[in-house]
Formats: sequence, C-alpha cells, structure tokens
Amino acid sequence: MTEVDGSWSDESEFTELDKQIDADTDAEETQLAQPVLAVVGRPNVGKSTLVNRILGRREAVVQDVPGVTRDRVAYDALWSGRRFTVVDTGGWEPGATGLQGAVAAQAEMAMNTADAVLVVVDATVGATTTDEAVARVLRRSKRPVLLAANKVDDDRLLADTASLWSLGLGEPHAVSALHGRSSGDLLDAIVSALPEAPRDGDRAAGPRRVALVGKPNVGKSSLLNKLAGEQRSVVDEVAGTTVDPVDSLVDLDGETWRFVDTAGLRKRVQTASGAEYYASLRTKTAIDAAEVVIVLLDSSEPLSEQDLRVLTMVVEAGRACVLAFNKWDLVDEERRYQMVRELERGLVRVPWAERVNISALTGRSVRKLAPALRTALSSWDQRVPTGQLNGWLADLIAATPPPVRGGKQPKVLFATQAGIRPPTLVLFATGFLESGYRRFIERKFRERFGFDGSPVRINVRVREKKPKKTR
Repeated sequence: MTEVDGSWSDESEFTELDKQIDADTDAEETQLAQPVLAVVGRPNVGKSTLVNRILGRREAVVQDVPGVTRDRVAYDALWSGRRFTVVDTGGWEPGATGLQGAVAAQAEMAMNTADAVLVVVDATVGATTTDEAVARVLRRSKRPVLLAANKVDDDRLLADTASLWSLGLGEPHAVSALHGRSSGDLLDAIVSALPEAPRDGDRAAGPRRVALVGKPNVGKSSLLNKLAGEQRSVVDEVAGTTVDPVDSLVDLDGETWRFVDTAGLRKRVQTASGAEYYASLRTKTAIDAAEVVIVLLDSSEPLSEQDLRVLTMVVEAGRACVLAFNKWDLVDEERRYQMVRELERGLVRVPWAERVNISALTGRSVRKLAPALRTALSSWDQRVPTGQLNGWLADLIAATPPPVRGGKQPKVLFATQAGIRPPTLVLFATGFLESGYRRFIERKFRERFGFDGSPVRINVRVREKKPKKTR
C-alpha cells in the first residue's frame, strides 16, 4: 500500500503497469553489416525512381527535373532473404564544376566505396559520352558492375538496348523503373553480384542515431562534413542544397554515431509541394527514426518561425534534443545580449534542451557535441523507481496541493513511470489536474531527478475513489 496526498491506493491494481515497464524499454538495435550497391549514372536517367523500385517503397525524392538528388543517400533493401544497402547518388558528369562538381564527387566516392555498382542508362537516348566516361572508370575497378537500360516501357525499345553492349559493362538489363518491368530479374542479378559480406567488414554495430535538422542554409551539411572529416554532404551557398536525408557513421569522442543530415524545412509538410514535400516528409521520418536530434540554429540571426517549427516537430516526436547555436564566430557582445532575450521568449517549450555554441566552419567546440549527446540520451533512457517517485511526489503535493477545480480539490492516488524514450509519467488522480500544475510537477521533477536534454511527458488518468465497504 502506498499513500500519496493522504489517499491510500492498492498497488496491486497497478501490477500490470509495472510489468510493462521492462517491455517498454527498447533494446539497442543491432545493425549488421550489409553489402553496398551504388546506383550511378548521368542526371535524369531515373536513378532515384529505380532505387524506389528496388526498395519496394517510395524513399528517394523523385521529380521530373534533373538534379534533384545531390548527395549520396543510403537505404536498406531486402530481396529473396538478402539484405543490402542501396546508395542513391546525384547525376555524374565528368569535368563538372561548382555545385555539379561537388555532386559528381559524391557519386565517385560512392563508386569507390561500394561492393557493387549499378549503372543506369536512358534506353530512349542510348549511350552518351557521359555514359562512356562512367564505363571507362568502372571497367578499371575490381568490383562487380551491372548495367540497367531504363525507360524500356514497351517491346519497341528492346532491340535498341543491344547497342549498350558497346559500353563494355556486360549484358544490359532492360527495365522500366516507372512501371516495374523486369525489376525482379534485375534484383536477382544484383543479389547474385553482391558479396555475402561487405569488403569493409569491421563496421561498427548499433551506433546511436542522431538527426541534424534546422532551417535551410543554417550549416547542417557543413557540420556533418566537419564531424566526418570528409566532404560527406554537398555544401553550397544556395539554400536547400540537401534534399534527401544523408547517413554517415562518424567517430566522435571515441564513439561511433550514425548522423543523418536532413533537408532544411521551409514549410509545413501539409503545405509543401513537389520535391519540397517529399524532402519535408523525409526530414520528419528522419526525426522519428532518430534517438537524439541536433537542432541547428543560426546564432547570428533572430529566431525564426522555421526554427520554432522544427523544435515543435522534435518535441512532438518525443526525441532527446541538443540545441547547437552555429556561426558563433559571427556573434558579438551586442548580439549575445539580444540572444538571451530571444531565447527566454522563443525556447519556452524546450528549456530542458542541452545547448552548445559552435562554428561548423572553423570547427569551434564541435567536440562538445558528444558530451551533450550522451547527457541527452542518458536522460532519454532514465527511469525513476516507483517507490522513489511516489515518495517524492507525496512531499511535493503536501507542500503544494493541486488547485481546487469545481469546488473540489483533486487528489493524486498513485504515480508510475510507465515508459522511457521519452520518459513518461502517469498520475492516477481523483480529478483533472490543470496544465499549469502539470508543468509545475514537471519542473520540480526535473529539479529533483535531472532529465537534462530529454522531454518528459506527464499523463493524468482520472479515477474515482472506491467507497469504503460498510458492514
């Protein structure tokens, strides 16, 4: 029996809740190493559409304009019981400069690190000089290469695919990524070409998943490149360069993390359209799939509506959170004073978030992100024993009872932490608890038990007290 606020409650009634506590604790998912297939080709030959066909779901962003995909983006695929990773790349063009040159560099890196390569050619156009340049590079490689003749939507184009033998990459597989024609035969060939295990057999298993989110051009890709120590994401002064989420395994402070660079959010998912809609959708999915989210804010500019929208998405998803104030090297004393005022007003929903001042350009304090991530994740996984929780809550309610509502003062009968990731408290009470009083409980709960960097959810279940039996 436990007494809270002078009310006795039979703990046996909550046995089922206590039994669920261990079941609600998610074990860290073990991620086995998988062979990697890189999908390459010149722009607008249908690589992303074919990637979606291979995956059997719409993951890669597709639009009827060239150059939508810019980074190399990894997805998990399954065919005939074999799991492998598909890497979608931007259009590869030799001798490209500027943004297109950076995109081509990403495609080249994908070719160099993959276990097998799938070259996609537009069968309606035939082999171009760019296709021949790709073929020359791949013929010198020591990895399996497959050739897909895409856009063969009917039998009239089958004969034209024979000319693609001239590329020297073996038999061209005539497929239609749009309609799914012969995609099963292509997948059989891919699975046969991939090795059982990747060449890079010492990949780390089970890294914690971190999503990088923020408004466009706030420095997400620059930060990922700085952390990874390589040009992992395409960076350009043009806002919105990143469209797909980009995965990277990053060694930070002696630990391997899986970072995901996401597209900058301009609009709500419901009001976005075209490639921007799917980019927003992928960003939301990346947040949901992450364990902790780094929200990048431009410290040289006032907090914007987009910043607050991103924070709302993270809070609603219940993810651990670290606020990284980027471009700190551009902040002077006057701007720092203004920031204090802005943060007091704008970050009222996430006063618990870990904060780090960094510069992705110079590398200033980026190593401080690792301790902040660990603190946030530790809080996200933290659990308070039921007995300790009720003892603390009894003292709190005795000192500050709930406000009277409808002429009656509600009483809290029992409390339990029903889950983690995010930590969730369930309060059983005889009446409704005002939102202000719930925020008061959360604030005092954090002062007592910590939970820095993690949201805490408080749910109230109203229960009428059972009348005492009379003899």
